[in-house]
Amino acid sequence: MNRRGGGASDRPEPALEARAVRRRYGAVRALDGVDLTVGAGEAVALVGESGSGKTTLLRCFNRMVEPDEGAVFVRGAPVDAGPAVELRRTLGYVPQEGGLMPHWSVLRNAALAPTLRAEADADARARSALDAVGLPADEYGARWPNQLSGGQRQRVAIARALAGESDIVLLDEPFGALDAITRADLQDLFASLRAERGFAVLLVTHDLHEAFLLADRVAVMRAGVIERTAPPSRLRAEPGTPYVAELLRRARVAP
Repeated sequence: MNRRGGGASDRPEPALEARAVRRRYGAVRALDGVDLTVGAGEAVALVGESGSGKTTLLRCFNRMVEPDEGAVFVRGAPVDAGPAVELRRTLGYVPQEGGLMPHWSVLRNAALAPTLRAEADADARARSALDAVGLPADEYGARWPNQLSGGQRQRVAIARALAGESDIVLLDEPFGALDAITRADLQDLFASLRAERGFAVLLVTHDLHEAFLLADRVAVMRAGVIERTAPPSRLRAEPGTPYVAELLRRARVAP
Protein backbone atom coordinates (compact mmCIF):
# COMPACT_ATOMS: atom_id res chain seq x y z
CA MET A 1 0.00 0.00 0.00
CA ASN A 2 1.24 3.48 -0.82
CA ARG A 3 2.37 5.56 2.15
CA ARG A 4 3.50 9.13 2.56
CA GLY A 5 6.20 10.43 4.83
CA GLY A 6 8.48 8.20 6.85
CA GLY A 7 9.21 6.80 10.26
CA ALA A 8 6.59 6.47 12.97
CA SER A 9 4.21 8.90 11.21
CA ASP A 10 3.71 6.59 8.20
CA ARG A 11 0.06 6.27 7.22
CA PRO A 12 -1.82 4.93 4.22
CA GLU A 13 -2.42 7.26 1.31
CA PRO A 14 -6.02 8.41 0.91
CA ALA A 15 -8.13 6.40 -1.49
CA LEU A 16 -9.05 9.63 -3.32
CA GLU A 17 -7.68 13.14 -3.11
CA ALA A 18 -8.37 16.38 -4.96
CA ARG A 19 -6.14 19.42 -4.45
CA ALA A 20 -7.15 22.92 -5.59
CA VAL A 21 -9.12 21.48 -8.51
CA ARG A 22 -10.67 23.91 -10.97
CA ARG A 23 -12.84 23.20 -13.98
CA ARG A 24 -14.72 25.60 -16.25
CA TYR A 25 -17.41 25.04 -18.85
CA GLY A 26 -17.26 28.26 -20.80
CA ALA A 27 -18.08 31.04 -18.35
CA VAL A 28 -19.34 28.63 -15.70
CA ARG A 29 -17.00 27.66 -12.86
CA ALA A 30 -18.04 24.06 -12.21
CA LEU A 31 -15.19 23.58 -9.72
CA ASP A 32 -13.41 26.49 -8.11
CA GLY A 33 -10.38 25.37 -6.11
CA VAL A 34 -11.85 22.21 -4.55
CA ASP A 35 -9.97 20.18 -1.95
CA LEU A 36 -11.33 16.80 -0.91
CA THR A 37 -9.92 13.65 0.68
CA VAL A 38 -11.58 10.25 0.98
CA GLY A 39 -9.70 7.92 3.30
CA ALA A 40 -9.17 4.22 2.69
CA GLY A 41 -12.44 2.47 3.58
CA GLU A 42 -14.25 5.76 4.17
CA ALA A 43 -17.56 6.84 2.62
CA VAL A 44 -17.96 10.51 1.69
CA ALA A 45 -21.16 11.94 0.21
CA LEU A 46 -21.21 15.00 -2.03
CA VAL A 47 -24.48 16.89 -1.63
CA GLY A 48 -25.82 20.17 -2.94
CA GLU A 49 -28.16 21.67 -5.47
CA SER A 50 -28.11 20.82 -9.17
CA GLY A 51 -25.15 22.50 -10.84
CA SER A 52 -23.10 22.72 -7.66
CA GLY A 53 -20.26 20.63 -9.13
CA LYS A 54 -20.88 17.26 -7.47
CA THR A 55 -20.78 15.06 -10.56
CA THR A 56 -17.98 17.05 -12.15
CA LEU A 57 -15.82 16.44 -9.08
CA LEU A 58 -16.62 12.73 -8.95
CA ARG A 59 -15.77 12.32 -12.64
CA CYS A 60 -12.37 13.89 -12.11
CA PHE A 61 -11.41 10.74 -10.22
CA ASN A 62 -12.10 8.38 -13.14
CA ARG A 63 -10.94 10.91 -15.73
CA MET A 64 -14.31 11.30 -17.36
CA VAL A 65 -13.59 14.98 -16.64
CA GLU A 66 -10.12 16.49 -16.89
CA PRO A 67 -9.52 19.46 -14.53
CA ASP A 68 -8.21 22.74 -15.87
CA GLU A 69 -6.05 23.23 -12.77
CA GLY A 70 -5.12 21.35 -9.64
CA ALA A 71 -4.19 17.73 -8.96
CA VAL A 72 -6.24 14.56 -8.55
CA PHE A 73 -4.95 11.35 -6.97
CA VAL A 74 -6.24 7.78 -6.67
CA ARG A 75 -4.47 5.60 -4.09
CA GLY A 76 -1.76 8.25 -3.85
CA ALA A 77 -0.92 8.28 -7.57
CA PRO A 78 -1.83 11.09 -9.99
CA VAL A 79 -4.79 10.01 -12.12
CA ASP A 80 -2.94 11.03 -15.28
CA ALA A 81 0.07 8.83 -14.50
CA GLY A 82 -1.21 6.24 -16.98
CA PRO A 83 -3.97 5.62 -19.52
CA ALA A 84 -7.47 6.63 -18.39
CA VAL A 85 -8.89 3.27 -19.44
CA GLU A 86 -6.49 1.43 -17.14
CA LEU A 87 -7.45 3.68 -14.23
CA ARG A 88 -11.17 3.05 -14.80
CA ARG A 89 -10.67 -0.70 -14.72
CA THR A 90 -9.43 -0.37 -11.13
CA LEU A 91 -12.49 1.58 -9.92
CA GLY A 92 -16.07 0.56 -9.25
CA TYR A 93 -18.53 2.97 -10.87
CA VAL A 94 -22.33 3.09 -10.57
CA PRO A 95 -24.04 5.87 -12.57
CA GLN A 96 -27.64 6.96 -12.10
CA GLU A 97 -29.19 4.86 -14.83
CA GLY A 98 -26.87 1.89 -14.27
CA GLY A 99 -25.00 2.25 -17.56
CA LEU A 100 -25.58 -1.38 -18.54
CA MET A 101 -24.81 -2.53 -22.07
CA PRO A 102 -28.29 -3.24 -23.49
CA HIS A 103 -27.05 -5.89 -25.94
CA TRP A 104 -25.13 -7.80 -23.23
CA SER A 105 -26.62 -10.34 -20.85
CA VAL A 106 -26.81 -9.62 -17.13
CA LEU A 107 -23.90 -11.97 -16.45
CA ARG A 108 -21.72 -10.40 -19.13
CA ASN A 109 -22.50 -6.92 -17.82
CA ALA A 110 -21.55 -7.95 -14.31
CA ALA A 111 -18.31 -9.50 -15.54
CA LEU A 112 -17.15 -6.35 -17.36
CA ALA A 113 -14.18 -5.27 -15.22
CA PRO A 114 -12.50 -8.66 -14.71
CA THR A 115 -13.14 -9.51 -18.37
CA LEU A 116 -11.40 -6.33 -19.51
CA ARG A 117 -8.48 -7.27 -17.27
CA ALA A 118 -8.42 -10.72 -18.91
CA GLU A 119 -8.88 -12.50 -15.59
CA ALA A 120 -9.62 -16.20 -15.93
CA ASP A 121 -12.25 -16.21 -13.18
CA ALA A 122 -14.30 -13.29 -14.57
CA ASP A 123 -17.54 -15.30 -14.78
CA ALA A 124 -17.08 -16.71 -11.29
CA ARG A 125 -16.58 -13.21 -9.87
CA ALA A 126 -19.66 -11.97 -11.70
CA ARG A 127 -21.73 -14.86 -10.40
CA SER A 128 -20.58 -14.21 -6.85
CA ALA A 129 -21.37 -10.50 -7.19
CA LEU A 130 -24.84 -11.18 -8.59
CA ASP A 131 -25.51 -13.51 -5.68
CA ALA A 132 -24.40 -10.75 -3.30
CA VAL A 133 -26.96 -8.30 -4.71
CA GLY A 134 -29.80 -10.81 -4.69
CA LEU A 135 -29.88 -11.70 -8.39
CA PRO A 136 -28.64 -15.31 -8.65
CA ALA A 137 -26.87 -15.87 -11.95
CA ASP A 138 -28.72 -19.13 -12.60
CA GLU A 139 -31.99 -17.18 -12.63
CA TYR A 140 -30.96 -13.76 -13.94
CA GLY A 141 -27.61 -14.19 -15.69
CA ALA A 142 -29.02 -14.92 -19.15
CA ARG A 143 -31.57 -12.09 -19.07
CA TRP A 144 -31.20 -8.80 -20.93
CA PRO A 145 -31.26 -5.43 -19.15
CA ASN A 146 -34.62 -4.53 -20.72
CA GLN A 147 -36.12 -7.58 -19.01
CA LEU A 148 -35.31 -6.17 -15.58
CA SER A 149 -36.97 -3.57 -13.38
CA GLY A 150 -35.17 -0.32 -12.63
CA GLY A 151 -34.16 -1.59 -9.21
CA GLN A 152 -32.84 -4.84 -10.67
CA ARG A 153 -30.77 -2.94 -13.24
CA GLN A 154 -29.19 -0.93 -10.44
CA ARG A 155 -28.45 -4.16 -8.59
CA VAL A 156 -26.62 -5.40 -11.67
CA ALA A 157 -24.68 -2.13 -11.81
CA ILE A 158 -23.66 -2.61 -8.19
CA ALA A 159 -22.72 -6.23 -8.94
CA ARG A 160 -20.54 -5.01 -11.82
CA ALA A 161 -18.71 -2.71 -9.39
CA LEU A 162 -18.30 -5.56 -6.88
CA ALA A 163 -17.07 -8.07 -9.47
CA GLY A 164 -14.09 -5.83 -10.16
CA GLU A 165 -13.16 -6.25 -6.48
CA SER A 166 -12.03 -2.64 -6.30
CA ASP A 167 -11.22 -0.96 -3.01
CA ILE A 168 -12.92 2.22 -4.33
CA VAL A 169 -16.48 2.68 -5.61
CA LEU A 170 -17.81 5.87 -7.20
CA LEU A 171 -21.60 6.34 -7.18
CA ASP A 172 -23.36 9.12 -9.12
CA GLU A 173 -26.99 9.41 -7.94
CA PRO A 174 -27.25 5.60 -8.00
CA PHE A 175 -30.72 5.38 -6.43
CA GLY A 176 -32.23 8.70 -7.51
CA ALA A 177 -34.58 7.38 -10.21
CA LEU A 178 -36.10 4.59 -8.09
CA ASP A 179 -39.34 4.43 -6.14
CA ALA A 180 -39.12 4.93 -2.38
CA ILE A 181 -39.35 1.25 -1.37
CA THR A 182 -36.82 0.05 -3.96
CA ARG A 183 -34.54 2.95 -3.07
CA ALA A 184 -34.61 2.04 0.64
CA ASP A 185 -33.94 -1.63 -0.13
CA LEU A 186 -30.90 -0.77 -2.27
CA GLN A 187 -29.56 1.71 0.28
CA ASP A 188 -29.71 -1.03 2.94
CA LEU A 189 -28.09 -3.52 0.56
CA PHE A 190 -25.27 -1.16 -0.33
CA ALA A 191 -24.63 -0.26 3.32
CA SER A 192 -24.35 -3.94 4.25
CA LEU A 193 -22.04 -4.69 1.31
CA ARG A 194 -19.75 -1.83 2.23
CA ALA A 195 -19.68 -2.92 5.89
CA GLU A 196 -18.75 -6.43 4.77
CA ARG A 197 -16.14 -5.52 2.14
CA GLY A 198 -14.69 -2.26 3.46
CA PHE A 199 -14.26 -0.36 0.19
CA ALA A 200 -14.00 3.43 0.02
CA VAL A 201 -16.98 5.30 -1.41
CA LEU A 202 -17.56 8.65 -3.05
CA LEU A 203 -21.32 9.14 -3.37
CA VAL A 204 -23.04 11.95 -5.28
CA THR A 205 -26.60 12.52 -4.10
CA HIS A 206 -29.11 15.33 -3.82
CA ASP A 207 -30.81 13.51 -0.92
CA LEU A 208 -29.40 14.51 2.46
CA HIS A 209 -31.25 11.67 4.20
CA GLU A 210 -29.40 9.22 1.92
CA ALA A 211 -26.10 10.99 2.55
CA PHE A 212 -26.59 10.82 6.31
CA LEU A 213 -27.51 7.14 6.10
CA LEU A 214 -24.62 5.96 3.91
CA ALA A 215 -21.70 8.32 4.52
CA ASP A 216 -19.12 8.76 7.26
CA ARG A 217 -18.67 12.39 6.17
CA VAL A 218 -20.82 14.73 4.10
CA ALA A 219 -19.36 17.47 1.87
CA VAL A 220 -21.80 20.24 0.97
CA MET A 221 -21.08 21.84 -2.40
CA ARG A 222 -22.29 25.20 -3.68
CA ALA A 223 -21.33 26.88 -6.96
CA GLY A 224 -18.19 24.80 -7.42
CA VAL A 225 -16.82 25.01 -3.89
CA ILE A 226 -17.16 22.85 -0.79
CA GLU A 227 -18.77 24.94 1.94
CA ARG A 228 -18.53 22.39 4.74
CA THR A 229 -17.34 18.84 5.30
CA ALA A 230 -18.24 16.98 8.48
CA PRO A 231 -19.73 13.75 9.86
CA PRO A 232 -23.55 13.83 9.73
CA SER A 233 -24.00 14.40 13.47
CA ARG A 234 -21.56 17.31 13.49
CA LEU A 235 -23.05 18.80 10.34
CA ARG A 236 -26.45 18.84 12.01
CA ALA A 237 -25.11 20.42 15.19
CA GLU A 238 -22.71 22.85 13.49
CA PRO A 239 -23.79 23.71 9.92
CA GLY A 240 -20.96 26.24 9.69
CA THR A 241 -22.53 28.58 7.10
CA PRO A 242 -26.00 30.06 6.55
CA TYR A 243 -26.29 28.20 3.25
CA VAL A 244 -25.64 24.81 4.87
CA ALA A 245 -28.07 25.59 7.68
CA GLU A 246 -30.78 26.49 5.15
CA LEU A 247 -30.07 23.37 3.09
CA LEU A 248 -30.45 21.19 6.19
CA ARG A 249 -33.65 22.99 7.17
CA ARG A 250 -35.22 22.55 3.73
CA ALA A 251 -34.23 18.88 3.66
CA ARG A 252 -35.80 18.48 7.12
CA VAL A 253 -32.65 17.05 8.63
CA ALA A 254 -31.80 20.03 10.85
CA PRO A 255 -31.78 19.37 14.63
